[in-house]
Amino acid sequence: MASAVNLATPITRHARVRMQQRGIPPAMLEDLLDYGRTMHTHGGATVLYFDRHARAELAWAKGHAIVRRTGRRLDAYAVVGGDGEVRTVGHRFKRLRRPS
Repeated sequence: MASAVNLATPITRHARVRMQQRGIPPAMLEDLLDYGRTMHTHGGATVLYFDRHARAELAWAKGHAIVRRTGRRLDAYAVVGGDGEVRTVGHRFKRLRRPS
């Protein structure tokens, strides 16, 4: 069913299943947690995603060739609950809007 993910951050079963269904490898989730930009929601969760600056930091740390090869996969996002547990992951198809 869900692939084994060995991250220091706790991940819900739902997030593991979504990672497998949506083709988001564990390494991409690690990169999101390490380099992703954060956006806080009204419900206390945090959304992590790659913006232009996060992509530049990732390219600087891991190499430009890897970022180019990864391409559209960098449109991934992760929702982390207030307790630090990854709740779900997915792909962005639209721009994220900041809560007002």
